[in-house]
Amino acid sequence: MSTTMEDAIRRGFGNGVDRVGAERPNAIESSTLRQRSRRVATAPADLTQARRFHSANVDVRAMERMCVLPAVSDTAALRAFKILRTRVLRRLDMHKWSSIAVSGMSVGEGKTLTAINLALALSQDVNTFVFLVDLDLQRPQVANYLGMSFEKGLSDYLLGKAELDDIVYKLQSERLGVIPNARAFQHSSEFLNSPRMGEFLGSLEREMPRRIVIFDMPPLLASDDVLAFAPQFDSLLLVVSEGKSGRAMLKGAKEVLSEMNLLGVVLNRSKERNESAYY
Repeated sequence: MSTTMEDAIRRGFGNGVDRVGAERPNAIESSTLRQRSRRVATAPADLTQARRFHSANVDVRAMERMCVLPAVSDTAALRAFKILRTRVLRRLDMHKWSSIAVSGMSVGEGKTLTAINLALALSQDVNTFVFLVDLDLQRPQVANYLGMSFEKGLSDYLLGKAELDDIVYKLQSERLGVIPNARAFQHSSEFLNSPRMGEFLGSLEREMPRRIVIFDMPPLLASDDVLAFAPQFDSLLLVVSEGKSGRAMLKGAKEVLSEMNLLGVVLNRSKERNESAYY
């Protein structure tokens, strides 16, 4: 393991990584989410506002093909994400954070699957309402992983053709709101810093003051989107596929990571089938 990765890990989950064995198939600084003084919810989430959201129409078979939990029967992967959930909740509470950007080093690391499964795991906690937002504006994939059909998504909101209630879809015990996207944006970083995006983030906070927001972001080195959006999220969860991210790639990410709060590193497709994360 390179020194760069060791440094990244020390800034993440202590001196270790969380290993996830489920494999992904080949396939304006605002005050909204930056309020560090707000603690992660410690009382049951109030779902009154969430009742207005649409129910998600998903395809369980598609979820199973894509290794989305709990559609798959991989108990080791289930336990791994429960452990990851516990560690994430602990660190969010410790630092008074409420938002997570999930990204990988490059295409194919498994960041979208990790974002979805982490959101599902977090939503099982009765104290938590979770928003899962597809912010990979150039290559949105969240809806595909869920086999999800929908009328309007984030792109409609950003273009002024929809409001928040139109684009949030409830999933799993009504504690998870998925905000999908179907349209790819060529100038994605400009949309990420647009006034409309600021309105969107503000709406999430007003609608659900006690919430965790997970942003599925593009790969770290594929564009400037993560760096451009960094003022809007509290922490970054980095997904690394074992044997895929070389020393040069990790070195290239060091400068980018230095400008963010690294929540942790998830080692995907680990050859170690022990589901427990380690320090």
